[in-house]
Amino acid sequence: MKAANLRVKSCLEKYSLDQGIRLLDDAVRTAKAAAEALGCSTSQIANSLIFRDMHSDGAVLIMCSGGYRVDLDKVQLLTGLSLGKADAEFVKAQSGFAIGGVAPVAHTKPLPTFLDISLRQHQVIWAAAGTPESIFPMSPDQLEQMTAGKWIDASVD
Repeated sequence: MKAANLRVKSCLEKYSLDQGIRLLDDAVRTAKAAAEALGCSTSQIANSLIFRDMHSDGAVLIMCSGGYRVDLDKVQLLTGLSLGKADAEFVKAQSGFAIGGVAPVAHTKPLPTFLDISLRQHQVIWAAAGTPESIFPMSPDQLEQMTAGKWIDASVD
């Protein structure tokens, strides 16, 4: 395992998530590729999306089902945040992870986190575990517990 995976593993152990990190043969940088590698539906993939807060210039994490996309206008109406796209350098600096491997936990600094309600449609969801070729399972409730994220309706399909 790489250092990023070990950071995530350590965090998961704090929450008694003993299902473990699965290392895949190849990088899966999209929800579709991850679902194909796991043999599950795209909507079971929990995308960890980092956005730039246009007022504070800080990062905001939004977790959303791979079968949906985040609607930034909806997010602004619900949270008051004006969010913009984040480039790879910003994502790495703010989370400690490269795009495609951003985990919902173990960031290098605390990130405000929102969880899209699309993730509640499955009992088991999968998220990146620090690298594009690693992933781990959890329930939506476990995701909420680990991230202290707030559930919102932020997506469109």
